Amino acid sequence: MTDLNYDKSLHLKKLLPQSAIDEIDVWIKKYPAERKRPPIMPALKVVQENNENYLTTEMMQAVAEYLDVPHVAVYEVATFYSMFNLNKMGKHVLSVCTNISCSLRGSKQVVEHLQNRLNIKLGETTKDGLFSLKEVECMAACGGAPMLEVDKVYHENLTEEKIDQILSDIAAQDMPAKEEDNGQ
Repeated sequence: MTDLNYDKSLHLKKLLPQSAIDEIDVWIKKYPAERKRPPIMPALKVVQENNENYLTTEMMQAVAEYLDVPHVAVYEVATFYSMFNLNKMGKHVLSVCTNISCSLRGSKQVVEHLQNRLNIKLGETTKDGLFSLKEVECMAACGGAPMLEVDKVYHENLTEEKIDQILSDIAAQDMPAKEEDNGQ
């Protein structure tokens, strides 16, 4: 059922470790055989986690081939949900909600502070590859606005001090790994 111009040489089993294929297979088995589209989202999540936190066109085509769905069906999901990254991202992706509740509670100031502190704009990555900054739609944390998500953790009721602490904590966690790399 894949697209006519689909590159048949792309095979998910060649692009991912067997453990990732096994995880995708678990999702496939949760649905009736004729329901091929429901596993798209979890398959993309697994692929992204195994590809430095982003999806390539080739990876999306391979998912389509593996699930036996049109490439466009996979691409629609990948481009609709902000949890999927279509470009190479930093190790830590800072997703700032700028929807109405967060906007009314200061998300513009959150973005400005992050841009100034990291010396990047929305959609960019720091030179050291540690942080990427992106704007997202509602993340269903309106009661804790303004908020951002990083490493699958929501941070709510943000202030400049809280933001600085979050960034410092993340940088400190990554420091021992950098020191170990330099020592070898």
